[in-house]
Amino acid sequence: MKTNTGLKEINTKAVAVELCKLLADEYIIYTKTRNAHWNIEGADFYAMHKYFEAQYEALDNIIDSIAERIRSIGHYAPATLTEFLKLTHLSEKRIAKNDSKSFIKDLLSDHDEIIIFIRENINSFANNYHDLGTSDYITGLMEQHEKMSWMLRAHLN
Repeated sequence: MKTNTGLKEINTKAVAVELCKLLADEYIIYTKTRNAHWNIEGADFYAMHKYFEAQYEALDNIIDSIAERIRSIGHYAPATLTEFLKLTHLSEKRIAKNDSKSFIKDLLSDHDEIIIFIRENINSFANNYHDLGTSDYITGLMEQHEKMSWMLRAHLN
């Protein structure tokens, strides 16, 4: 059945396109955080292993909520690695060292890129596409990423 929430189809399509890019970015950073969790080495192994686990669990929830937001506005979420790699803004590069500082710097850079992408869409979703719900929703996501970035950054000081 067609979604009828008072938003024009052309607007929900434009919003869904951007949400699909965000979903891809989230899936890539989730995978990179899993990699850090699995492959961390060093004297701080246990603490960082647990820390990265908490981060990927939070990202897993974000991924699910974005896909559900895409569906709730009447569109389909991408769900293959091929689609995610085509849509993402992030790099899938492998870092040279498996120490916490290297993983943290790489993940911090990705979180900051996601924050910028979200920030660029907040007003557009509200003003251009009249989707205040999604604008509000991604504002909350931005705040979650800002907190994750802050916590990652704190490890580097």
